[in-house]
Amino acid sequence: MEVVLVNHTIYGVCQSKSNSRRLVTIAGKPRFIKSSSAIAFETAVKQQVPAKACLMEGDLGFHADIYYPTRRQDLDPSVVLDALQGLIYKNDRQIKKISSSRYLDKHEPRVEFSVWKLEGYDEKGPTQNQLGQARPSATKESVSSEKS
Repeated sequence: MEVVLVNHTIYGVCQSKSNSRRLVTIAGKPRFIKSSSAIAFETAVKQQVPAKACLMEGDLGFHADIYYPTRRQDLDPSVVLDALQGLIYKNDRQIKKISSSRYLDKHEPRVEFSVWKLEGYDEKGPTQNQLGQARPSATKESVSSEKS
């Protein structure tokens, strides 16, 4: 059973981790660091999400509905996951199940997220029975058309 423990909305434009790096030189060596827009978004997360007195423990699931102001941004909840460390959970390595959806809202960009405790999560993977229930089975037509 999966129980939602945290629901929250963060206002602002969610930044893509892969597209929010900039190259700088530190002590004569090139380094990639977060862009100022990614740092500003992380700051907004820390201002808008109240820290839990007791951080969530164990294996967690995460879902984010991300509303972007334009179609230019990539769907990427990584910066949100990083920013929630120390506020909701100790480390984003606890997140074992991630989903996200992309929407447009040019007037009110935001991230609506949920974090929940995963009960019965097995890091060895699903059993064959669970795989059959979770994924559609291939038909002979689809298998044979893929080979040709």
